[in-house]
Amino acid sequence: MDIQKLTIKKFGDALRKKEFSALEITDAYIKTTEEDTMIRPYITVCDAAAREEARYVDGLVKQGVEMHPLAGVPLGIKDNILMEGIRTTAGSKILDAYIGGYDATVVKKVKETHAVILGKTNLDEFAMGSSNENSAFYKTRNPHDTTRVPGGSSGGSAASVAGNFALGALGSDTGGSIREPASFCGIVGMKPTYGSVSRFGLVALASSLDQIGPFGKTVEDAAIIFDTIKGHDVHDATSKVGEYAATSVYDEQHVKELTLGVPREYFEEQMDKDVSRAVEDAINVFKKGGFSVKEISLPHTKYAVSVYYVIMTAEASSNLARFDGVRYARNSEKNTLWDIYKETRGRGFGDEVKRRILLGTFVLSSGYYDAYYLKAQKVRKLITNDFENAFDGGNGGVDAILAPVTPTKAFKVGEKISDPIAMYLSDIFTIPANFAGLPAVSLPVKKYPLGKELPVGFQIIGKPFHEKDIMNLGMWYERETGTN
Repeated sequence: MDIQKLTIKKFGDALRKKEFSALEITDAYIKTTEEDTMIRPYITVCDAAAREEARYVDGLVKQGVEMHPLAGVPLGIKDNILMEGIRTTAGSKILDAYIGGYDATVVKKVKETHAVILGKTNLDEFAMGSSNENSAFYKTRNPHDTTRVPGGSSGGSAASVAGNFALGALGSDTGGSIREPASFCGIVGMKPTYGSVSRFGLVALASSLDQIGPFGKTVEDAAIIFDTIKGHDVHDATSKVGEYAATSVYDEQHVKELTLGVPREYFEEQMDKDVSRAVEDAINVFKKGGFSVKEISLPHTKYAVSVYYVIMTAEASSNLARFDGVRYARNSEKNTLWDIYKETRGRGFGDEVKRRILLGTFVLSSGYYDAYYLKAQKVRKLITNDFENAFDGGNGGVDAILAPVTPTKAFKVGEKISDPIAMYLSDIFTIPANFAGLPAVSLPVKKYPLGKELPVGFQIIGKPFHEKDIMNLGMWYERETGTN
């Protein structure tokens, strides 16, 4: 079977019918990776372990054992998520030699399904970036056009799925780092509700914003992965206890009862005409399908980027203080503690990481804390209140929100790397959902065959822990447009 046509659902059905073996498909993906010289989605390829797991799955198939939907499915894992015994770099030279001492909770859950983990995917250093150009190792390219970026920071994960180097992947989203690359690469990416997926084993960027989530070729694929990794974890105090509806089960009767909101502020920002038209086309699909679609207001959206680069950098400067050359990896031959710190952090961190550490330290410093960090937290609350008003009836009473993911299509490699502000503005439509801790899924407006045209995605934002709503809306859209 042509791996380009596979989805997780199709893979599972064909594997159980013995149309191919898990090892044959694993070998096909590994061969694609070995022959690739342009996209380069992986930092580390786990080919031996992947083949071993695939052989185990083939044994289960022969025995007729009932298996999880992810059994044998080739997956990529973003390289800021720990895997025991495997190098975890977070895209940084400072962790170049660090070997994970344990499995992140999400990795443990994935392994329990007997999914085949192909490798650790490339990312912007410590997940700081919107283009994947900040990786300390190399730039991953967009499979649709190798002169373009795949988006960031989870660009390697998105490119691995879009470019047929994996059937699904895990990424992390702090301000749009799953949804933006999903949009740029023409696949599905979902940021869950804050607390619905354990962050235990994730290299922290901004702990009040970070969330692990799935990539897939279809909404159903992403939902299958999410249903696997979700749930409370005693190792993560921010994970929530409770029952979570299975998002991969489609309920058309329920989904047609949902009211959708379109925030006017998301279309007032400077946006490419092609992106605006494509998102309007997606909204019209829902209108023609009989959905109630209302215009709503999220008035504090315009402050999101400014607030984000205060709060995120403040948390990042604190989280990254642990990387000193003593506790994780020794990158210095110096003997005094101060000299070790200076040499390790001076050589190990890239320019973007240094920029954000300096900014974060500044906004937390004496005399500036109230003026910047405290004020930013107050505005964050206003942004959260906007969503609460929209959902609770004060501003329309909607069940979900439809919006663009990014103001532009994938931009050229090098186009924005020397202009941090232009790069930061790529996240203007994705950051607000992180501030409010809301679930959001990005999906392509239509099918985008590789090499034909640059994809455009739109996002559906839901109420807290209403992942089923947004995923079912996405499944309805895919069925209606034939993109599944």
